[in-house]
Amino acid sequence: MFREAIWGMANVLCPAVNPLETRLGYRLRRVSSQMMGELARRLGALDLRPAEASILVLIDANPAITQSRIGQALGIQRANMTPLVGGLLARELIAREAINRKSHGFTLTGPGREMTSRVLALMDEHEARYFGNLSATELRILRGTLDRVALAD
Repeated sequence: MFREAIWGMANVLCPAVNPLETRLGYRLRRVSSQMMGELARRLGALDLRPAEASILVLIDANPAITQSRIGQALGIQRANMTPLVGGLLARELIAREAINRKSHGFTLTGPGREMTSRVLALMDEHEARYFGNLSATELRILRGTLDRVALAD
């Protein structure tokens, strides 16, 4: 019992060493989780989830993009794309447009363009909060490094 009391005091006085802190993958996941949680909270004020906001941004940059191309670009499986796109259609933020006889793509509606402008401004503020203290050179290096890490797969 005395031993347990001492051990409990030691934990309060001296926090546990976390050997995972030296692991880059662990640190990347922690930073990503923190950033995505904050972004989700901020997008929630617009009644959007990060995946929905990403779809709007992608459609804005690629008018008439197909659902399968959106899924490929964002790494979202087809089964998960259908409800996401359905929700954006129901809210009249996007519209379906015939590309040819077989394919349909998506474009932003007027309200969708307004929402996307708000999303992009929010994303700019969000990135400035996390990366605003990095120089242009540091940002270029970080992007290049992340690209190289992603290619290792």
